[in-house]
Parts: sequence; C-alpha cells; structure tokens
Amino acid sequence: MIDRRGALLTMAALFGSQLFAPLARAAGFVPGVRTPINTGPVSPPVFTPDQRALVTALCERVMPTTDTPGAIAAGVPDYIEHMLSDWAVDDDRATILDGLAAIEARSRRDYRAGAASASPEQQDALLTLAMNGALPGGAAFFENFRQLVVTGYFTSEIGITQEREYLPVPGRYDGAYPYSSVNKVFSA
Repeated sequence: MIDRRGALLTMAALFGSQLFAPLARAAGFVPGVRTPINTGPVSPPVFTPDQRALVTALCERVMPTTDTPGAIAAGVPDYIEHMLSDWAVDDDRATILDGLAAIEARSRRDYRAGAASASPEQQDALLTLAMNGALPGGAAFFENFRQLVVTGYFTSEIGITQEREYLPVPGRYDGAYPYSSVNKVFSA
C-alpha cells in the first residue's frame, strides 16, 4: 500500500506552487527536512477544545460525508493538528489560528452562537466569507485550510481505498478503457 509521504507527494503535485509550507515540509520538498511522519499523539497540542470542535465542523463542511465517509471519519482534524504541530512554523500556525478566530468572531456577531455549533448552512456561509476574503486573513486561511483538509482526506486510508479505487499494481494496459466503467479515480 502507498505510504503517507508518497501520497503527500502526489497531492503536492495537485496544488503546485501554492502548496502550504507544512505540507511541503512533510512531503520532503524542503532540503534537509526528512523526518518520520508522527502518527502518535500530537505534541505539543495546537488547538484548544473549542478550536478543535470548530476545525472538526469545518473539515466536514469541506469534505462532507456522502456515499463515502467524510473528513471526520478519515481522521482529518487529527491530521491537521499533527501537521500544524510537527511541520508548521509559527507563521503557518498563525494563519490557521487567526482564521479560526475570525470565523468564530463573525459567527458570534452574525449568528449569536459559536461557529462549531452553527448550522451547516451558516458554517458554509462563514467559509464562503473566508474564501472570498471578507474576513481578516480569510483568503489565506481558506486556501491553506482547504489544502490541509483535501490532503488529509486523500492521504488517509479511507480516501485512498474508499473514495478512490486503490490498485497497487494496475492490470493490463487498455488505451480504450471506457471511463463509464471506472466510476472512481484510480490511485496507486
């Protein structure tokens, strides 16, 4: 099976030159940085319990559960905290933490409730504000957060085996294979 660093390299190609720095470090694009990816407990913790609840809610809005499991089932909130703890420098973490604070403040102002407990439609509206740069630091937050969610999801076991069709050794070459019989994107 593909290892997480290999999957990160594949995801890095998707994001190109706009790759969030912690992802580049974890994928091995930064010279001299080649340490094992931590799969144990996060040390030191990055999020407060309220921030963790918000990250969890927003992850599910970016990669929701449909006919396949979503971001929460794939462990994306833990992945994000690992990335920020193990691979991010202070400025990288600040982009995410400041964005979470801006979303929380806007939710309390507009909905009189914390963003984690807002309705899915309200959370979508908050993420849209961030994406469109209508929140302080929102555009940078959204782009980096989205990269973390998508990368965390598609490098997880669920993302590789359930969302995509995992073929460790693809079968024969067939240049005229009909896409209608694929139904999923292949990963290897």
